Amino acid sequence: MKNDNLLTEGNVFRVLLKFSVPFLIANIIQALYGAVDLMVIGWYCAPESVAAVSTGTQVTQIITSMVSGLTLGSTIMVGKYTGMKDEDRTRRTIGTTLSVFAVIAILLTIVMLTFKGPILAALKTPAASLKEANDYVTICFYGIFFICGYNAISAVLRGYGDSRRPMYFVALSCVLNIIGDIMFVKYLGLGVAGTALATVLSQSISMICSIIYLNRSRFIFTFSFKNLRIDRSLAKELAMVGIPISSQECMVRLSFLYLTSVTNRLGVNAAAAVGIASKYDVFAMLPATSIASALAAITAQNYGAGKPERARQSLAAGIGFSVLASSLFFLWAQLSPQTMIGLFNTNPDIISAGIPFFHSCSFDYLAVSFVFCLNGFMNGRSKTVFTMISCCFGALALRIPLIWLAYTYCPDNLFVIGSIAPAVSGFMAVYTMGFVLRQIRTDRAAVTGLRLGDNAV
Repeated sequence: MKNDNLLTEGNVFRVLLKFSVPFLIANIIQALYGAVDLMVIGWYCAPESVAAVSTGTQVTQIITSMVSGLTLGSTIMVGKYTGMKDEDRTRRTIGTTLSVFAVIAILLTIVMLTFKGPILAALKTPAASLKEANDYVTICFYGIFFICGYNAISAVLRGYGDSRRPMYFVALSCVLNIIGDIMFVKYLGLGVAGTALATVLSQSISMICSIIYLNRSRFIFTFSFKNLRIDRSLAKELAMVGIPISSQECMVRLSFLYLTSVTNRLGVNAAAAVGIASKYDVFAMLPATSIASALAAITAQNYGAGKPERARQSLAAGIGFSVLASSLFFLWAQLSPQTMIGLFNTNPDIISAGIPFFHSCSFDYLAVSFVFCLNGFMNGRSKTVFTMISCCFGALALRIPLIWLAYTYCPDNLFVIGSIAPAVSGFMAVYTMGFVLRQIRTDRAAVTGLRLGDNAV
């Protein structure tokens, strides 16, 4: 079967935009899940409910980060074998990916339902919000299978060079989620539980529709029980590539969870304000995260096809695009943070608490553009151990200790607390750039050596 989505041919910048823009749109739509949940709760419920959803989404996001990190491993593998034009191994990689994630989904559901109480306690969830936060995460945890299923299918398609169909599937899910939120919260009065229920139902319908659609189209893989087999060698490769990526995603999310636990101690208004800021973090960083994931697929395909220069050109273009896009949110946060907060909640106390935090944390929108794109390139080169170590260092050795220091010595200063993320990201961008440049020089030397060897023969 001919693949019309190869990322190894054509103008580099055009290919990057063609692949990453649908990816970006899909991620924007997916980010709307939590944002719409928070908006609807902010419109129709009390501040305690807003804090409950803010805390609950931080918990569910670490699951999403873990799953998306692992699925990016399959994107890289599928991309590599697609670039090598090895259709048999591509199919076996897809079957292994889907089977592995079915097992992961079951295990994650059991673990998270078992430890939901201690998790919410560790996050210092305000007493007034505890019951609703528990309701929210309980329902969401029952939907982990659908989170894993959708992300696995999307990752496979992107590795194959197709970023459009994942966009269609997530668009369907988002529309259903918005309808469900309004129906369950506004008309049925289910509150926080209603937003969680809408999310789970919309994701399940989207996943089922994606499987039906792909089975009826000319996709390289047919979804059937006989094809859902785990190839041990490919599962090992998936683990070697995906686990480091998943670990780095979890470390970043862990630092945000710690920030949530700190701000929850400052009261409902501070917790709600930082929760709203976390939604904008997702949107502002989406260009960078989308480009980074696109770069992983593009780099994997082009290195698999023996075209490393195209991968390097894509990296340069990706950084430029990411910084430009993220700067729009940065300027908004600097010039009018009150309007950003006001879209989610009009409570003047929440707006007042959030303004200084927005002013400082928004610098991170620019810094992470460099970090994410550089990490995406390295992930595509299967240098995932470096990105894992880097993210663990940034989260555990820098971000969390600095948040603790800020809370200890400036407990009421959200400006200082918000400035930690951009400071850490800026430092990480510097040393990651150095490592990437070193890797590029090594790759060029290896190619030159091969050419000299061929000429000698």
